[in-house]
Amino acid sequence: MTTQGGQKLSLQFILILGAIGALTPLAIDMYLPAMPTIARDLAVNPSLVQTTLTAYTAGFAIGQLLHGPLADSYGRKPILIIGVVLFAIAAMFSATSQGIVELTWIRAAQGFAGAAAAVIIQALVRDMFEREEFARMMSFITLVMTVAPLIAPMLGGYLAVWFGWRSIFWVLAIFAVIIVAAVAFRIPETLPKEKRLPFHLGSTLRNYAKMLTTPTAVGLIFCSGFSFAGMFTFLTVGSFVYIDIYNVSTEHFGLLFGLNVICLILMTSINGRLVKKVGSHWMLRFGLLVQLIAGIGAILGQVFGLGLWGVVIPVMLFVGTISIIGSNTMACLLAKYPHMAGTASSLAGTMRFGTGTVVGGMVALMHNASAWPMAISMALCAILSAGFYWTLSREA
Repeated sequence: MTTQGGQKLSLQFILILGAIGALTPLAIDMYLPAMPTIARDLAVNPSLVQTTLTAYTAGFAIGQLLHGPLADSYGRKPILIIGVVLFAIAAMFSATSQGIVELTWIRAAQGFAGAAAAVIIQALVRDMFEREEFARMMSFITLVMTVAPLIAPMLGGYLAVWFGWRSIFWVLAIFAVIIVAAVAFRIPETLPKEKRLPFHLGSTLRNYAKMLTTPTAVGLIFCSGFSFAGMFTFLTVGSFVYIDIYNVSTEHFGLLFGLNVICLILMTSINGRLVKKVGSHWMLRFGLLVQLIAGIGAILGQVFGLGLWGVVIPVMLFVGTISIIGSNTMACLLAKYPHMAGTASSLAGTMRFGTGTVVGGMVALMHNASAWPMAISMALCAILSAGFYWTLSREA
């Protein structure tokens, strides 16, 4: 595969981009199986540990509003390096935190710093590819990224059992340092100085307002946002549902989580093979249909009392659609705003994680001894995701 400028992409380049994109999945997924252990160790209610995940995504959402415009003004590479360095520092502070309040604020700061990687990787790829090629390339990068959530819960579970939950954050810090070195020596700057936009807060706010008053953009942003929120519902309470309600061991939680990622890999491969032939909108509609089936399946699993597998299978299908929906909504959105890809990525990412934070926080507050809150949330998110697309963006 080559870029618009004719540059040949190496496997090493794709792997580095995938590793950059894996930072946030690792920061979220690796400590999921350790959440009950953290609650016991810090002697707090499980819902307070769940808020540390909400804090991360809140910081992540806010951070994207800043990192995208800065990357459009000062280039992709320096903002990326600064963000990942601060992410590593926050991981070290998380490993040494002594209370839940301290950990929550540090996780919020880590999310703020980690947002740079998520925003800039999309802008960087958009610098190099047109719409369908962007969606295809992001699918390949996502395929590499899926190794992280496949390994993360299993690795996190064993680290928590063998070395304690704090070791998870030390591993995150080491991984971030490796990424800083790879970016510094192997990733080129993709935004020439002549194409950079001067950073003006007023102009940035006007660009955000313009996108939020364009129906097509709003439909695509919230289509992706509610899809992510449904998955984030599982990330927020899934470990408690599996471990506390269905008595899955901490170590085996990662194996069940791995089934989600296998489904994600399959769906990502399908998207990579077909998107050039049928287009981003067709693939997006396919993903929304599968997601809707998964949401309804989650409700039926509870209605008919189907037990653990009545939860696992719908979650697999729901998580499997995230790559298709996420990459194709972004492909369509960035094709509409190619001159400010960083700013568009920022707003979309902020709304995506902001929606996930609100929904995840609400589900955490509804925590009880059943899987009903998770099932209802996932079903509603699937309905809203499809609704925003079909009412505002399907004719784009």
